[in-house]
Amino acid sequence: IPFYKVGDLAKSDAQQYLLDANHTVSAEIASRLGARIFPEGSIVFAKVGAALLLKRFRRTSRPSCIDNNMMGTELKNGIVPEYLLYLFPLLDFDLIVNPGAVPSINGEQIESIKIQLPTLPEQIQIAKFLDHETGKIDCLIEKQQELIALLKEKRQAVISHAVTKGLNPNAPMKDSGVEWLGEVPAHWSIKKLKFLCDLQTGDKNTEDVGPTRDILVEEGVPYAQATHIKRGKIYFDDGYFVRKTWSDAHAKSILKKGDVLIVQTGAGTGDIGLVSDNEVGFNCHALIIVTPNKRVIIGDYLSMVFQSQYGYSVLYSIRTGGMHPHLNCGEVQYVKLPIPPMLEQDEITKFINHKITQFDDLVIKAESTIELMQERRTALISAAVTGKIDVRNWEPPIDQEESA
Repeated sequence: IPFYKVGDLAKSDAQQYLLDANHTVSAEIASRLGARIFPEGSIVFAKVGAALLLKRFRRTSRPSCIDNNMMGTELKNGIVPEYLLYLFPLLDFDLIVNPGAVPSINGEQIESIKIQLPTLPEQIQIAKFLDHETGKIDCLIEKQQELIALLKEKRQAVISHAVTKGLNPNAPMKDSGVEWLGEVPAHWSIKKLKFLCDLQTGDKNTEDVGPTRDILVEEGVPYAQATHIKRGKIYFDDGYFVRKTWSDAHAKSILKKGDVLIVQTGAGTGDIGLVSDNEVGFNCHALIIVTPNKRVIIGDYLSMVFQSQYGYSVLYSIRTGGMHPHLNCGEVQYVKLPIPPMLEQDEITKFINHKITQFDDLVIKAESTIELMQERRTALISAAVTGKIDVRNWEPPIDQEESA
């Protein structure tokens, strides 16, 4: 018998049926443990933790067991599972969830919810209507997601080509002698990072846990962390602040314009951020601070090299820690970089910034389009299951090929 865990809710087919389970249990053991076996067509979902608020409702395609962090509904006569799958995500669990550090709900709370229940034929009709209409919206969303993926690929391709091959397609080339780098323009040099920059770890004294709670304040010196590093920049949207006296005592990790930040540990290990005028004076935690020698390398160019496919690959190759990745300054300093003359570095960074601004603008537009379509999808479902639009006489359009 399939035995589903909360993580399995993230995987389903187009009809929201759970895919094959990673774990199984025999009927004998299920009976001995008193585990409920949910029949085919039951709807299951998380009942505790952050997964509860994700509102992932899935159907069982055969008799199944679930773990203690999940809950299931066995549907009685008079209700169509397809209809209920559209209704469930609209329920406001925030109103009934048990307060505390870990959100949770119980069976009595779910059973007490009152829902509008149309007749059986109307439920079937509503589900068919929504299957058709949301299917069209989902198809449009998928196309926008494919566009975003393509734009991101092109964005990195532009960066990678510019910082490893230069802007002159007719420039003589030479073998760099560096794995993953290949040929570079003949007049470029290859140098180790330690000869180009100073490296240090942001907030060395609190490398693992950051400042203690008594140091964090509502207003003070902005304190950048890994979560603020995105797409080569620093987005201080959910900012932390530390006391100025504490920051002054850790002055070595105060950021300067042109510093390049490398996420040192965690899921984003190797992500890159460039310090702009907006972040000058920030302190930071769990970030490798790379301060360029401005006589030989431009910080903007350096950040682009690390954002290239070569930069990503070489940082990935020196990570340690397996499930908990980590970069060490002692390893990063030996990374070899392609170095054009200063004037050419400036030309390359201007070219790349112009191109990626175009790509990023298109990505933002596509993400906005997806958000609008998702809002439209939710509004359509809400209107249909609550009777605000009448779909009793709706008929699916005849396919043009069939009509022909």
